[in-house]
Amino acid sequence: MVELDALSWVLLGLGALVVGLSKTALPGGGTLSVVLFAMALPARESTAALLVLLLVGDLFAVWMYRRTVDWAILRRLIWPVLIGVAVGTVFLGLASDGAVRRVIGAILLGLLLLTLLRRRGQSKAHAPATGEASGPAKPGRIAGYGYGWLGGFTTMVANAGGPVMSMYMLAMRLEVKTFLGTAAYFFFVVNLVKVPFQVGLGLLDWDTLRIVGVLVPLVVLAAFIGRWVAERISQTLFERLVLVLTAIGAVNLLL
Repeated sequence: MVELDALSWVLLGLGALVVGLSKTALPGGGTLSVVLFAMALPARESTAALLVLLLVGDLFAVWMYRRTVDWAILRRLIWPVLIGVAVGTVFLGLASDGAVRRVIGAILLGLLLLTLLRRRGQSKAHAPATGEASGPAKPGRIAGYGYGWLGGFTTMVANAGGPVMSMYMLAMRLEVKTFLGTAAYFFFVVNLVKVPFQVGLGLLDWDTLRIVGVLVPLVVLAAFIGRWVAERISQTLFERLVLVLTAIGAVNLLL
């Protein structure tokens, strides 16, 4: 079994708590767990350990939000996501740890900028007479394919697809629980698809599973705390937190 010092276990524990919270309350925050795991383990191996914990969090999120899912969005994303996962597998097999982190960070910052520009356009769309906003059009089918491809690619190479899909779902203007339910089913299926790829790359082994086993209770605890938070958070605060957490995660990946 890999020998870890006390600081590494602290980082992994914090990362596990973030996983649970991100699955049931704060999408986009999962990128912080990517950073924490990469600080405690080699970057490539950390993706495999984190993947198992993400699946645990997915199971709880699917159970908690099983009645609030937008199935039309999920059907639109299936094929582009699978293509992105395949391309990400090739990239992960060839690229260095540093290249992986920088590519994902740059993608996230680009999507964040796009989302902020869309929201600025929305604020300018307020009708002066009525005070109502028509808002920007929701992303079309082609945009959905683009987000789906990026989501599959980023989730395969760094388990960082959460912020990408969060940007897409924010643009779709989903209510908090529908957002969380749709994201839960999406990532549960995608993360299952990733498992054989991680095994094939030699990144998911028994040593990794032993480390993960110690951390699972923290994911479960944080998942239930996240559900309590989601019941009480406002739509505006929820969306702002998603944007802020995405920005923090992206900057950390670039550093």
